[in-house]
Amino acid sequence: MGRIRLLTEAEVTQLLPMSLALETVESVFRWQAAGQTVNKPRVRLRAPKGLLQVMPAVVPEVGAMGLKAYTVVGGRVRFVVPLFSTETGELIGILEADRLGQVRTGAASGVATKYLARPDADVVGCYGTGYQAETQLEAICGVRRIRRIQVYGRDPERRQGFARTMEERLKLPVVAMDRPEEAARGALILVTMTNSKTPVLHGAWLEPGAHINAAGSNALDRAELDVEAVRRAALVVADSREQAQIECGDLVEPVKQGIITWDRVHELGEVVAGKRPGRASPEAITLFESQGLAMQDVAVGARLLDLARQGSVGREIEFGA
Repeated sequence: MGRIRLLTEAEVTQLLPMSLALETVESVFRWQAAGQTVNKPRVRLRAPKGLLQVMPAVVPEVGAMGLKAYTVVGGRVRFVVPLFSTETGELIGILEADRLGQVRTGAASGVATKYLARPDADVVGCYGTGYQAETQLEAICGVRRIRRIQVYGRDPERRQGFARTMEERLKLPVVAMDRPEEAARGALILVTMTNSKTPVLHGAWLEPGAHINAAGSNALDRAELDVEAVRRAALVVADSREQAQIECGDLVEPVKQGIITWDRVHELGEVVAGKRPGRASPEAITLFESQGLAMQDVAVGARLLDLARQGSVGREIEFGA
């Protein structure tokens, strides 16, 4: 019989600081560029009352392969990550994965900011006030010394509450803006983390030298950026070009109009690994399109299993022959 470790949401939260996610996700991008990972795009299957979504990956560097699976039914989302050993094929762990996904998504934008944003960038404009936006800001503050965050969301009460919460958490000024263009004013780092089907960030608002983390759109019928924002970007990178071609709504219209072609969309891993230059000049605008990759979930999940074993966190059960 094999022994597998089970980790609940509370235990994942206990074990997973943003610093660990940033370090692991940066390593994953480097392994991706070296051809040391296998990652397959998300598959969406329709059920009578919702969706099943599955994302598999193999990450030998952490000794794990597996997948993230999640359901969307009745407006509620449930996540799980089962992991197998790359050495023996045995099931080694099962993790509840809502918090895991939230933190690793933020970490991907943090890594992009580290490599693409100007070193002196210290003002952030954030579009979105949900729980995913929280870790976007936390990760950015983990790689840059930020002095001010400007937040916009459609609901005035919610954006005020979000600003108060994040100001207390990050210990720096977080200001709720009344108009969307105000969030971009003076900001050299921008984040979009919304479920909007229409653009929330317009290219006309961008400061020279801005870096954008576009992290909310992972469906072809949703675009958080207008065409002008993509037109102004001197460098466009994605976490995975393959997955972006399937899911990146921000790039659908620019590709259709011939503003950008897929061979001009590079992968962040190439920049992290030093295979491709990043920012070309202080005035250049850079864009990171984040779809969210299974290899990130698998690598972070494997690291959490190691920590759980060391600290006797979670529960072990006998399973299989």
